Amino acid sequence: MAKEFRATVLERAIGRALGEWRRDREFSLSEAGRRVGFSTAKLSMMENALQPSTPVDVLALGFVYQVASPERQQLVTNSEHARQLRTTGEAKVLFDAVGEYCRLEVEANALRAFRIDVVPVFLQIPDYITALALADDPVRGSVIAEQQIAMRDGRRQRLRGKNPPKVEVVLCEAAVRQLVGGPQVMRAQLLHLMELAELPNVTIQLIPFDAGAYPAHGSPFTILSFPHEQHDDVVYLQSVQRGSYVERPEEREPYTLRFAALQAVALSPGESLELIAEVLSSM
Repeated sequence: MAKEFRATVLERAIGRALGEWRRDREFSLSEAGRRVGFSTAKLSMMENALQPSTPVDVLALGFVYQVASPERQQLVTNSEHARQLRTTGEAKVLFDAVGEYCRLEVEANALRAFRIDVVPVFLQIPDYITALALADDPVRGSVIAEQQIAMRDGRRQRLRGKNPPKVEVVLCEAAVRQLVGGPQVMRAQLLHLMELAELPNVTIQLIPFDAGAYPAHGSPFTILSFPHEQHDDVVYLQSVQRGSYVERPEEREPYTLRFAALQAVALSPGESLELIAEVLSSM
């Protein structure tokens, strides 16, 4: 029996790009399929990463959509890399991992995040976002902050909307004590965390300073889960310059186990709220 197709993050990025190409040309699925000679079902499955997008198919769609040669060739190349990654487990992946994370976050139906000294981006308020961006990059920080704040509204609506994602966050105490943006900004950020913690789909836990050593010490990460059975969990890691994904089941498992261990070490959600309130009252 053939192994069931399980889309990698790269293949999902390719499918999303194919969908954007089609919508930019204002083609319906049936019209695009007719022009390239694909069934509507095949094209839909490619765009939703439910089957592989071969280099030949990507090239054909690029011609039909009249995509500029450099952009078209980049996606064809990534399609070949995706094939290599799927068959050998190794490939040179050429895509915007950080930008793709923002899209995956929107699609996820569950997020598990561990942070050491900063609040996860999907729980940040605009002033907190701006303070972090300017501290990290004084030259381009304002532009970066504007982009992140623009995406924030979608995140906020998802957390409070219909079928919201399940969000579980473990923070080290340093994340709520670090005065990002100064006392006024940090007070507003902590109040926001307390408000979000009241939502039935959001759980926030803190690891206090006196807990001592804890699992995954010094290694923040995010685990994203998705509603479609062919889209496996992925672990997202981000450094100063780039993001990366952990996708192989045997490599994901240590993160899943450590997140559960972090939750066991951390204060309960109620105790964590009490600690946040204590920090807030001391500012």
